[in-house]
Amino acid sequence: MGTASRDIEADTGLPGEQDGRPRPGRRLALPPAARPYAAPLALYGVTKIVGLTIFAWLLEYAGDYHRKDPRFGGGAHWWDVLSSWDGWWYLQVARHGYDPKPLEPLPPGGLFTVKQNSVAFFPLYPGAIRAVSEVTGLGLYGSAILVSVLASLVAAAGIYAVMSSLAGVRAGVIAAGLWAVVPGAGVEWAVYSESLFVAIAAWTCWYVMRGRWVPAGLLAFLAGLNRPTSAALIGAVGLAALVTLLRRDGRREHGVAGPVYAMIAAPLGLLTYVLWVGVSMGDLTAYFRLQREGWAHYFDGGAYTLDVLRNVAVGHSNYLFAFSTPDLLGVQLVIALPFLIALMLRRKPPLVLVAYTLAGIVTVLGTQQMFGNTSRYLLPSFPLLLAPAAAMSRLKWPSLTVFFTTAAVASGWYAHYVIFELGIP
Repeated sequence: MGTASRDIEADTGLPGEQDGRPRPGRRLALPPAARPYAAPLALYGVTKIVGLTIFAWLLEYAGDYHRKDPRFGGGAHWWDVLSSWDGWWYLQVARHGYDPKPLEPLPPGGLFTVKQNSVAFFPLYPGAIRAVSEVTGLGLYGSAILVSVLASLVAAAGIYAVMSSLAGVRAGVIAAGLWAVVPGAGVEWAVYSESLFVAIAAWTCWYVMRGRWVPAGLLAFLAGLNRPTSAALIGAVGLAALVTLLRRDGRREHGVAGPVYAMIAAPLGLLTYVLWVGVSMGDLTAYFRLQREGWAHYFDGGAYTLDVLRNVAVGHSNYLFAFSTPDLLGVQLVIALPFLIALMLRRKPPLVLVAYTLAGIVTVLGTQQMFGNTSRYLLPSFPLLLAPAAAMSRLKWPSLTVFFTTAAVASGWYAHYVIFELGIP
């Protein structure tokens, strides 16, 4: 991040200690490398704290979580909710590791036809939890929250780096703040892998934009060990590298070795893990069968999304995984997507951002999964914030303060409570 900050400082004209001499009254100032990130991280952190506080208040006010299984949205304390659902699986992997074995059929007649297995959850995030726990002595839950919070700050810094290079420092700060209040942002400070993935994805895109192919390839490799949806990022890196190689001026500026390395390294993490699951379970398609038959998640070309849209439009719930409030928010997001995409494309962002965003959106809308989680699944699509952040950068800070205060308070409900307590995140 230090190199990134120096580049941003050079690009945007941010002040630095050019002469190397301390200035009066500046003894407690941040180091020059960290200074550009102070504003976006402060805005992001304060906004998240407000949203989480409102979430805690709503949980205590309703009290429903006391009557739920700790594995399924409940617990003895409000913060236990943050480690339920997928969080329970991640903690199991961090505690016990994996137990890959042949898929176990379930009795016929149910929604799921094979027994669920922890290998459906990729290893990077639970591995980081276990490592932090071993080093710090914290319990697994505390380590998981620490990893998520720190990763979210790295993600916010990466979003700022990308957006400020395209639309200016002010827009970059606003984009970091917007990522704290977008629908689905409740999982950023929970036992979920989204924050770690977005941290990797944002800096991968930034390195590609700078033509730094080796770190881009390495980060894309790590992304492949974090989530299956890393395929969108891996494809975007590969496409950007290929286009660079096909252009004469691209080869002259970047050479050949760097882009080729990125194309080769990027998919290895994802392919290695999926192959390991297949070999360990005695079926090379085991990972995909487990997702389809154990979680009912699979690519269907958008049939499920269309079914949900038709039902919600007429007030029906004759579809799989129906949750009225999260689904209604999901429909509003889907309706907004064409507008957000058009505005993003109008700004003419780099190819890697366009490819990454569009591939991610196609994956989300083309997959049968819990529609109410559309907001969470779209959380990595941070380039969609480019146009709103650029437009809002023309507002004065009093207006922005009112907006972010209102959004932070409201996010405690729509970005936190709705997905954790009114649906299944």
